[in-house]
Amino acid sequence: MTHTHTAEVGPRGFPTGYMVEDVAITPNVVLAPMEGVTDLVFRRMVRNLGGPGLTYSEFIASKNLTMGERKAERMAQFDPEERPVALQIYGNDPSYMAEAARMLEDRGATILDINMGCPSKAVCKNSGGSSLMKDPELAVAIVRAVRAAISIPLTVKMRAGFDRARVNAPELCEAFEAEGVAALTIHWRTREERYGGTRDVSAIAEAKRRVSIPVIANGDVVDVASARAMFEETGCDGVMVGRGAIVNPWVFKQIHAWLRGEPVPEPSLDDRERLLFEYYTMIGEALPERAILGRMKMVTKHVAQAVDPSGEVLRRPVLQSKSVEQAQSLARAAFDTLRELELGVHAAS
Repeated sequence: MTHTHTAEVGPRGFPTGYMVEDVAITPNVVLAPMEGVTDLVFRRMVRNLGGPGLTYSEFIASKNLTMGERKAERMAQFDPEERPVALQIYGNDPSYMAEAARMLEDRGATILDINMGCPSKAVCKNSGGSSLMKDPELAVAIVRAVRAAISIPLTVKMRAGFDRARVNAPELCEAFEAEGVAALTIHWRTREERYGGTRDVSAIAEAKRRVSIPVIANGDVVDVASARAMFEETGCDGVMVGRGAIVNPWVFKQIHAWLRGEPVPEPSLDDRERLLFEYYTMIGEALPERAILGRMKMVTKHVAQAVDPSGEVLRRPVLQSKSVEQAQSLARAAFDTLRELELGVHAAS
């Protein structure tokens, strides 16, 4: 089937944007929903850099949201200027899913997304997330109920299948398109592969051939090279970046610049330090005091992958810190050391 949506094609021959019904997603490099990561603070930080064409909330439990559970309410928050934004829900009951979708439309979500990709045991044991791929009839029933409940665009994020014996994403994509889904995101891994497995993007490519709505490819897109491979091997309309965005939040700008044939920006050590401390400030303003240090350690650990491969200069000292003030002081000292090491390398060369 040929695509009915139109997309601007860049000088490298790949699309630089796509349409979800009447919503333009430009650039076509989007931030994946990640539990415990893509909260309001992280999304704000990424957008401040020039950011992705679309951001997703963490996945929200539909039943909890309809019951007014505080955590679910908090996860549904977004900034007024955060546009477009997709709010993602999960669950196994069509009525709860439909009601949660109505609530999120009323709150101003640009797009409503259904999670059929989460591999966590807690979600799957309640027949949510990627376990829905084992029950196509229930998956379609949920999509049908949600589609009937809202007027904003509906999208679905899924895995290739539940396991390699049941790679059914292409068939499900056809069924979802028939029910009125406006775009699809597919992670090449199965649920059973979780975060491992041998790379196989054939299910994404097959789904792209079968449907006329945009297909966004997900799974180990972390830089320009991996994005290029995904576009070339699947013909996808866009790419979704997950864990790679924690290590390198500039990845969205970098991939978009490459797609447009422009120089790829490379953040300096000073850029990374400035961003980390801006994020520290945002965490301090937004999170309860008991959660601040833990989140600082989490983001520092990921940032260290890019600037401190050994872990000895930045990661280890900050992870061992006992207070917010100590963590900040140690991070400052670490960047001073890293700059000295960088100058030493340049001088030696």
